[in-house]
Amino acid sequence: MTLTMTTSRASDDEVLASGEYPLTRRDLNEIAAMIYSDAGIALNDSKASLVYSRLSKHIRNLGLSGFRAYCQLVASPEGANERREMLSHLTTNFTRFFRENHHFEHLRDEVLPGLIANAKAGGRVRIWSAACSDGQEPYSIALTVLQAFPNAADYDFKILATDIDPKILAIARAGAYDEQALETVNPSMRKQWFKEVEIGGRRKWQVDDRLKRIITFNELNLMTQWPFKGKFDVIFCRNVVIYFDEPTQVRIWSRFAELLPIGGHLYIGHSERVSGDPKNDFDNIGITTYRYIGKHGGRR
Repeated sequence: MTLTMTTSRASDDEVLASGEYPLTRRDLNEIAAMIYSDAGIALNDSKASLVYSRLSKHIRNLGLSGFRAYCQLVASPEGANERREMLSHLTTNFTRFFRENHHFEHLRDEVLPGLIANAKAGGRVRIWSAACSDGQEPYSIALTVLQAFPNAADYDFKILATDIDPKILAIARAGAYDEQALETVNPSMRKQWFKEVEIGGRRKWQVDDRLKRIITFNELNLMTQWPFKGKFDVIFCRNVVIYFDEPTQVRIWSRFAELLPIGGHLYIGHSERVSGDPKNDFDNIGITTYRYIGKHGGRR
């Protein structure tokens, strides 16, 4: 199969990507509108090849004639489940243990001492891994916490891990990873917190139940209402808002600010920056590392 891209912008019938099925501008626009409505993800013509590669095999497996039939299905009431499947196919789930490790070093050296002291004094500590993917980020947070505070589970010290995709959350809850996934985990840490198992005839590394004990995995769409009653001391939301348009990014930054106490920390992705009015509410204290200083920097 060959995949071709066209560059003219003639009409809704213009083919933007072709191979087994043609993907027209009309198809892409309809898919983009649904994904934006459901998840805030902005797709444009430059993403045509990505959309084609992620969906064409699925369309074949469904026995549909092409993207036009697929768009009609996922837009219909009968296609609600397939619309969720479409979201799973189009969301990017690249992750790894200790990705952008400077965040975990900052958490360990600058943030955790205060949080641990607060927990030992009877306080409540909450860390949120937003868009946690297959769990490698929240488990990296838990590893960092438990290396410094092995009995964290005995205190009110919890990590919330959320993602929009229920399929990827199932993998996260299982916590079993291929050898390759653990390449960025320190060997001594691997020995202490993982055990080798066989699952479905494949060799895997299973996270220790002590890690799972301080993590709660829940499905959450960042575009919908958030069910939180309390604040978070730390929020990780990395390499996510880059897929949103600018107004949506600003809205997300504002909502994060509302959930952080003064002095709370926000870690974001390497290509992201807090933007718009909310940037005045944060101090940029390191590489993609922010401290909340209050609404408009504490000014009234």
